[in-house]
Amino acid sequence: ETAVSALKKGAFDFITKPFSIPQMESDIERYFDHQGLIDENVTLKKQLSNETKYRKIIGNSPEMEEIFQLINVVSSSDAPIFIQGKSGTGKELIAESIHENSGRNKKPFLKINCSAIPESLVESTFFGHEKGSFTNAVKQHKGLFEESHGGTLLLDEISETPLAMQAKLLRVLQEGTITRVGSTKEIKVDVRVIATSNRNILEEIKDGKFREDLYYRLNVFPLKIPQLRDRTGDIPLLVDYFISKFQEKYGFKKK
Repeated sequence: ETAVSALKKGAFDFITKPFSIPQMESDIERYFDHQGLIDENVTLKKQLSNETKYRKIIGNSPEMEEIFQLINVVSSSDAPIFIQGKSGTGKELIAESIHENSGRNKKPFLKINCSAIPESLVESTFFGHEKGSFTNAVKQHKGLFEESHGGTLLLDEISETPLAMQAKLLRVLQEGTITRVGSTKEIKVDVRVIATSNRNILEEIKDGKFREDLYYRLNVFPLKIPQLRDRTGDIPLLVDYFISKFQEKYGFKKK
């Protein structure tokens, strides 16, 4: 009964008296072998988990491994993130990975290209509007912040946002509330904001095109995405990826 009770409580083994030193050494070695297998299993699961987590992002260069580590760190927080990098470096994929690996992954992940919104519709797009608040507002409309409540909102190319709208975005980040166009009622929102830009944001601030206070509010956790020429070790992986992708799409033989 004592042996069974001990094993149920987590003991590795139970040694009966009298015992010999060789028997004791053998049992101790067996315990450490077992413990080594457990540790190895944990390590392999972690590696497999990382491969699954970042399956959409192609790369295993030291530069990208550093990005993966930063994603691991920031995914567990709700801090705003500012991702900078040239067009085509994968900013949107990285934002999506942050959302998928966060505690918000069961909630919406919405994204908007700020340069694609007509200036007259920016506020309505972000915050929504009430019926009749302006011409063609035939019904109430929820904006992106309301729609992404509990989740993540990606503001792609945020440096293209008009200055007047930047002030309102700053207020949302500070207070966590929005007001629909045509309403005075404040609505509480819980949204993790990720912003991206392919411009030199410090130059934009210097030129008066981007608010410095908004930049610092967004830049709580900065991510700088390397260009392909700075991670040339990933080129063979990308070549294989695109060949396989187009092989499947167009049905040609493996090259």
